[in-house]
Amino acid sequence: MKIAVFGRFYNATTTISVERLFSFLLEKNIDAYIETEFFNIIKKESPNIDDYRAFKTFDTLDKSFDLLVSIGGDGTILRAIVFVKDIGIPIIGINTGRLGFLATIQVDQIEKAIQNIIDGKYKISERSLLSIETSPENETITELNFALNEIAVSRKNTTSMITVETHLNDEYLTSYWSDGLIISTPTGSTGYSLSCGGPVITPDTNSFILTPIAPHNLSARPLIIPDSTEIKLRVSGREDNHLVSLDSRIATLDNGTLITIKKADFKIKMIDLLNESFLGTLRKKLLWGEDNRN
Repeated sequence: MKIAVFGRFYNATTTISVERLFSFLLEKNIDAYIETEFFNIIKKESPNIDDYRAFKTFDTLDKSFDLLVSIGGDGTILRAIVFVKDIGIPIIGINTGRLGFLATIQVDQIEKAIQNIIDGKYKISERSLLSIETSPENETITELNFALNEIAVSRKNTTSMITVETHLNDEYLTSYWSDGLIISTPTGSTGYSLSCGGPVITPDTNSFILTPIAPHNLSARPLIIPDSTEIKLRVSGREDNHLVSLDSRIATLDNGTLITIKKADFKIKMIDLLNESFLGTLRKKLLWGEDNRN
């Protein structure tokens, strides 16, 4: 088995996770590669760990890899898809962050989880992505034009609201007068969209969500649409430009730029262990059903 290991940040929990994971991979004689920047972080932050020195490093991935292990929170997994792109490598996350809807392996479960994967005791969850095009083109976006959680447009360098003119399949929907607009996938429904009042939808739902950010027109509500819908946005406002974010990546666009968003032509594969489920994660992470009276 050939495994890629990726991380971005380092804390006390990361140290423990790295030690346990690397020790287990060596014990199982796994062919492991560490992303180069993460390798350098480990070398700097944990000079007393020797196990990582037995592994090679990578800057890009190819189809020869069987698995990518992300060490961090959900944001780290969102960054990991930049490496995986459309080559179909399954991803699983060790959670050293906070909530962890995507990164679900806890530190004390690392060995058991990796062994279950080696033994084939898991299932694959395919997650839809969003793609984006702009006219005129923006080089930052063109290079990596997809997002797993959401694509959002928002105001920049101003306290004034923006107007987001929105069309669905070339039919005018409305102009949101707000701080911005989130277009979310089912995976992203538990992220930014949720914090702005959007609904939770299960990962296998064939839908996207439009969630306005602090809308001034109070009747504006989140809208669920089929994921076959082509969404076109055009932003206007007092400033000359605005922001567009693709998960954790941000670019600046001129007002008036035509933004076209639709379902990407590939999916990301997430590994779900057999003792996990999305509904169980909801109960655990969002404390559904938790009540002192129970």
